[in-house]
Amino acid sequence: MAKLRYYDAAPRASLPAPKTTPHAEFLRTGRIDRRRHWAAEQRRYLTHEEVAERTRRKLAAAGDTTHERINAFHASIQFPKMIFHRTLPNSPHLGYCHVTAAKTHLPQSRDLTWAFYFANFFSDLGNETHFFDRIQTGYSRMYFAVAIEPGGEEGRMVINRDVRGNGLIFRTQDPKIALKNVLTLGARDDALRQIIRSL
Repeated sequence: MAKLRYYDAAPRASLPAPKTTPHAEFLRTGRIDRRRHWAAEQRRYLTHEEVAERTRRKLAAAGDTTHERINAFHASIQFPKMIFHRTLPNSPHLGYCHVTAAKTHLPQSRDLTWAFYFANFFSDLGNETHFFDRIQTGYSRMYFAVAIEPGGEEGRMVINRDVRGNGLIFRTQDPKIALKNVLTLGARDDALRQIIRSL
């Protein structure tokens, strides 16, 4: 795959047009205006590190906002703030953000530990080597939660693929559906879950 190039598309202030022609300005002042008027239109290309940094700032801000909205729903449903984000190595404009993690007791099931994420693209979930498969780079976000369990390394969590075969609890493009799903997972009892589902 060809390496992507990014340019700064921020609007720039245009340079004022010269009042006189260049040769007349030289005859009058003895100076030549060396400013290049086409420079305002020239694209400034960004490095992958600059693009990744901009993406990380946007993901962190969106993660903070998402966590605030989840915790603002009801005082009995509160989630820890565990925000971290990553950009994809060859496409630094694409990234994902971990928002929170919690444990849920589901009826007729054992306790389930899960983590909630969002990404600025939509894709299928793959395996450990390629976590995101068939990435679609439209302007939509993807909200998803996966079951997790302690891994081999000290303190490291991995996806629990015993849940639904791939560990995916839910995946959606709609932020309202994602909010309802996260709140349902965080509800303490079935009565509260039924209230959230009815909204």
